[in-house]
Amino acid sequence: MDPIQHIPLDQIDAAALPRDRLDLDPIALSDLTLSIAAHGLRMPIEVFPATGPLPYGLISGYRRLIAHRELNQPTIPAFIRQPADIPAALAAMIEENEIRAEITPWERASILLTALEHGHFATLDDALPALYPTYDRFRRARLRAVVEVVQHFGPTLTEPLSLSQQKLTRLAAGLRAGLGPVMDVALAESSDRSPATQWSLLSAILDEMEEEARHPPPPYRKDRPRHYLRTAMSLTIRRERHKDGWLLRFTGRDASGPLMEDVMDYVEAWLGGGEGGELPDGSAVWHLKNRCGSRRPGG
Repeated sequence: MDPIQHIPLDQIDAAALPRDRLDLDPIALSDLTLSIAAHGLRMPIEVFPATGPLPYGLISGYRRLIAHRELNQPTIPAFIRQPADIPAALAAMIEENEIRAEITPWERASILLTALEHGHFATLDDALPALYPTYDRFRRARLRAVVEVVQHFGPTLTEPLSLSQQKLTRLAAGLRAGLGPVMDVALAESSDRSPATQWSLLSAILDEMEEEARHPPPPYRKDRPRHYLRTAMSLTIRRERHKDGWLLRFTGRDASGPLMEDVMDYVEAWLGGGEGGELPDGSAVWHLKNRCGSRRPGG
């Protein structure tokens, strides 16, 4: 076994490798810091000889290193490893964290994407078996699906680390069914970016997809069903399945009270026994049509 070295903290580059831990629990980190202060470090960190500005790069033990810096310790016990290359060092980091830490599915997918972006692997097919060699075919397929979700929703979701494997798998199925645009519209048109609201918007779309898979609806006209419609630059209409029926969501600057009154008049004339379904000149819809001139269909 390699001997334990006591390496100065200022000689260790914690960012030499992309990390698979995207979030540090402040309470857990505080508990670890107090434990180290009281009892010392029980498990040394792992480093490797680096070629950057600092002589060592961190493989494993990120929280332990941070705790030592919080305690203003001059050195930290460490094993010096000799990985064949950066991909091998990444694999060692992931292996250690899979044992010692609760890594979320989102974090696993993110480290794969980061490794690809840094040029450590040519393709995802190369990265998956190298970084997760113990994963069977089924687990790799699930992780590949999560990679698609991270690629699509990475900049959009507020707290993606909280998403379970089941939710991520459902999102991946929605993307593969072509529902990415309507999910994007649902998130973009909502002013509430809380995780609960974001998931409620997405799950309603996924619920409809799954219900139609169980009970296929009658054939629609060409290019249907239409999940949303942009009638103007500042008006979006999106349909949404609800447990009690259906909702039409009107969002944008032109989603005004008078416009809703006109829409109700039109619906009443069309479905409620009225005649013609035409709106009078001077109505909000009439003004909107004449101001915007055209509409842009959605998906």
